[in-house]
Amino acid sequence: MNEAGYDFEIVASEVEELHDASMAPWALTEENARLKASDIAARNPDAVVIGADTLVFLEGEPIGKPRDMVEAERMLGRLVGKTHQVCTGVCLAHPTGDISRTFHEITDVTFRPLRGEQIREYLEMIDPLDKAGAYAAQDHGEFIIETTVGSWTNVVGLPMEKLGEVLDPICGAAA
Repeated sequence: MNEAGYDFEIVASEVEELHDASMAPWALTEENARLKASDIAARNPDAVVIGADTLVFLEGEPIGKPRDMVEAERMLGRLVGKTHQVCTGVCLAHPTGDISRTFHEITDVTFRPLRGEQIREYLEMIDPLDKAGAYAAQDHGEFIIETTVGSWTNVVGLPMEKLGEVLDPICGAAA
């Protein structure tokens, strides 16, 4: 958001996210983004609020954040050498109801075929415990990622291209 020229503040939502594997990836992330945005908008009546939720999906199965390093290693082990999807749901909300827009972005990410010691080496470089799929593309992503198809900014956190298309008419061009 800084790089795009937006003035913003990060406020954590207090809602509990849905974890429903029966929902389509885009529907699950959009609903979690809507819940987060609605929560923050209700507490910040003068703000345009952006809620977002990102999940990694492998063969349609959501892969959330690992509970510990053992689970992080297991998650990455499932992803290596394969293509998975990073899906981010985004919701713009304003408590007056004047602004409401929800969308999603999906990016295909193919991992390099890493061996066990390479996975452990990568995990030592980052903090995987607060990251969906146990990886951070922006932190040594070149070590694990072979290719991406779609929005790179989606993989590193927020689909800025699509967000800009939606946000700029509301707030005016950022830069």
